[in-house]
Amino acid sequence: MALFSTALIFVLVAAVAAAAGLKLWLKPKEAIERVTGVSVDANEQIPAHPSLVFHDLLKKLGNVLPTSPKEASVVQRRLIRAGIRGPNAVKILYGARVGLGVLLPLIALIFIANSDADSSNKVMIVTAAAAAGFFGPNEYVNLRAKKRQKQIQRGLPNALDLLVVCVESGLGLDQAILQVAKELEHAHPEISEEFTFVNLELKAGARRSEALRNLADRTAVDDLKKLVAVLIQADRFGTGIAQSLRAHSDYMRVQARQIAEEKAAKLGVKLVFPIFFCILPSLFVVTVGPIICRIIRDLLPMMNNM
Repeated sequence: MALFSTALIFVLVAAVAAAAGLKLWLKPKEAIERVTGVSVDANEQIPAHPSLVFHDLLKKLGNVLPTSPKEASVVQRRLIRAGIRGPNAVKILYGARVGLGVLLPLIALIFIANSDADSSNKVMIVTAAAAAGFFGPNEYVNLRAKKRQKQIQRGLPNALDLLVVCVESGLGLDQAILQVAKELEHAHPEISEEFTFVNLELKAGARRSEALRNLADRTAVDDLKKLVAVLIQADRFGTGIAQSLRAHSDYMRVQARQIAEEKAAKLGVKLVFPIFFCILPSLFVVTVGPIICRIIRDLLPMMNNM
């Protein structure tokens, strides 16, 4: 049993390492140029990278699940909000659900095969493993989307200040968005990526209002939706972009200050339970403990002798 557990742990560690390698794998063309020292022509056939076999397998597994176009569009929108924009991202997600939904119950079944647990408990464990494997990828996508939205909301004030500076220095709104995307590429890559997509849509011929609405729909961040509404209204009614952006920047700064004050006001209430369950017991032990020990050691024998 110990040997089997060791082998299983090795397989799991190897799978995690392979997944990390797949996430950070090099492009085949760049890898070939670096190893051979010879540049590869774009028209030449580049050999398939070994890591792509795993993606192909997930895509084939993803074709097993029946999906409607409406559901696929919802899942694709969720993946875009999580920052996953591959052309086969939906199929890979479905393939991961199918693969983990089969693999995790098998692993759980192998672990509990020789145990003394009841058959009903074994069935519950296998069912829970299947549910975790099937719904786990969706939860991962949701958590990644929420994390990305927080990063965008955190970087939005800096992006708005840079946007105000660029517009007031004489740049147009399109060029200002592009410049902000370049400046925030390393500090806030999420919002830089979104602004880059806005610029690409504008270059492709989309209207500015449509590109900005797509930005708000892709991110689903409330503060960014408000900024998009301000920009669209300023563009529609012909008001000054710089003046509107500066007013909105002041509004966001006041709002951020109010949110910080609200969190500070809630801090006292949130500290009640940690103080009551963690600090007060130790305080009672330190202060009252010696007195109780002295009473038990001196006073009780004295009372018994009387």
